[in-house]
Amino acid sequence: MDVRRATERHRGGEPEAGVESLHAFSFGPHYDPDNLRFGALIACNEERLAPGAGFDEHPHSHTEIVTWVAEGELTHRDSTGHETVVRPGDVQRLSSAAGVRHVERNDGRAPLTFVQMWLAPLRPGGDPSYEIVPGIADSTPYAVPDAGAMLHVRRLAAGERTAVPDGAYVYVHVVRGEVSLDGEELGPGDAARITDAKDLEAVGVTGAELLLWEMS
Repeated sequence: MDVRRATERHRGGEPEAGVESLHAFSFGPHYDPDNLRFGALIACNEERLAPGAGFDEHPHSHTEIVTWVAEGELTHRDSTGHETVVRPGDVQRLSSAAGVRHVERNDGRAPLTFVQMWLAPLRPGGDPSYEIVPGIADSTPYAVPDAGAMLHVRRLAAGERTAVPDGAYVYVHVVRGEVSLDGEELGPGDAARITDAKDLEAVGVTGAELLLWEMS
């Protein structure tokens, strides 16, 4: 198990424009050849947008993009005609396939914080697709079959336990709160990269919200 702390993330974005980004993997100018991916996961970005701030239209290709809003509301528009507002508890997936363009903005009055995770597809190309699952229930897995991955969302009370999925690659990201995982205490923004995970548990030290990726 390789624990990466929130304080180790690469800082990016444009703070003067109301955009703050924290990157868990090699990203843009923060090139690290030893930190390019873990399993299918090639990015896990914490994004903080001030009211009125956002990312203007930009392209993606050959990437499965999954977004989780921690607070606020995210406005999404893409070149395939989708326009949605993503709220806390919603899972959004944009399969960029052979190519798609999108806009992400905070059109609300409150600050916006979201976690965006990029996964490499098993096969390149294809047609772009989009899905949003509103208010996904606790412990309900969300499959991203094109990347051979499954997302598990867990909301724990203090003292509550949850099994960590067994898998070749498991990535655990703490959205909020504190948890204990195999003797390590993890706080907001911390992550654990687990290879050949088996029979592990996470325990809420406080109330907590976790994103767990199970990858083949």
